[in-house]
Amino acid sequence: MTFSSAATAATPPIRKQRSELSAAGTALGALGMAAAVGVFAALLHVLSEVSPRIGPVFEGWSGSVDGSPLDAVRWFLGDMTEPLFFKSDLAAAGLLTGAVIAWWAGRRRKRWAGELSYGTGLWPWVFASAALSLALSNAAFGWMLDGGWQPTFVPFVCVAPAMVLVYGGGWWPCLTGAVLGAATTTPLALLLIPTVSAPLGLPAVVANVLAMAVGSAVSFAVARKLPWLAPRAVELRTVEPATQSGHPASGPTWKSDTFWAARRVLKDFTETHFFANELASAGVILGVGAAFALNPGLPSYGSNLLPGILFAQALTSAFGVVLWREWFRDGGWAATYASVVSVAPAAVLAFNGSWTSIIGGALLGALVAPPVARGITTRLPPGYHPVIANTAAMAISTAVALPVLGLLPH
Repeated sequence: MTFSSAATAATPPIRKQRSELSAAGTALGALGMAAAVGVFAALLHVLSEVSPRIGPVFEGWSGSVDGSPLDAVRWFLGDMTEPLFFKSDLAAAGLLTGAVIAWWAGRRRKRWAGELSYGTGLWPWVFASAALSLALSNAAFGWMLDGGWQPTFVPFVCVAPAMVLVYGGGWWPCLTGAVLGAATTTPLALLLIPTVSAPLGLPAVVANVLAMAVGSAVSFAVARKLPWLAPRAVELRTVEPATQSGHPASGPTWKSDTFWAARRVLKDFTETHFFANELASAGVILGVGAAFALNPGLPSYGSNLLPGILFAQALTSAFGVVLWREWFRDGGWAATYASVVSVAPAAVLAFNGSWTSIIGGALLGALVAPPVARGITTRLPPGYHPVIANTAAMAISTAVALPVLGLLPH
């Protein structure tokens, strides 16, 4: 897991060896999962036509945060799924429900639950640090929401959880990561949106993930100087989850490759949260689907483009898993999730959900983001978490892919 967004830079988890993945089995599983998400997306599109349109909408949400504690809590929860371009409190409820079930099942060694936070056993600390960093970001910059949307969500998926995975559980890594994340990433995003994204005609996600990359690099540089932090080995649970088991002695099988690839695509939906768990991913997808069915004017910034975003995200993960399957050999990893939270959804929003944006964005993101992330990761100094490379790759691939897509008919 040398290249994982959540493997500790100093002590990557020890995994069972996985033999070479077959192209046919991997493609069947990955594209099959993408097709399943596509069917779900199509169902959501149909449901949107008959939606009762009950409950809140996105428009006006940010302006009501200061005067309504309920809206402030909803914004805080929505921030947890904004990295997926969902921005929905109901989606956050699904995310956390799935993660709690996975944690409960994992503690009881239920293999069907998959792994959570890479089998480190640190998920409670990962979530606590991320949530605290998010709370600090909202407390420090929430007053700016009167002027419209602000990137208060950015600390939730970078510095804080990565700090826990590098330095281990406990209050010192938890609190340090939370404070450093809120102090660096949100201010940087606020600075880079008007100075980088806007002048170049790029979506705000480019500035946001660039802020995560720079903020993470700065935070880990500071952390190396703090006397109360020291990188330490992360103890793994003794029972490996089913998704990471090696092939049987007879070697890889078509069935096992299919099963693994399908679960890998699903995991990519919560890789950015450092959960990387199928149940958490299913929970967030079902949660945002329910929110969209109730009122399409809430998720994905009220764009009504959630079905296209979901399908593009599953498709870009599937393309990446198939294209870079050799990097998953022998316990390896590839940043196939990077486009899921950058290029693919940004393309759908930028080009109003055209089929060119859905398929083209998914393919370009899968082609560019994982190898760029891998290349940067190999150049990181020891002790610097690979999230720096992965978020930098998101910024680069989005900045490259969207102008290219703009040249195509939509």
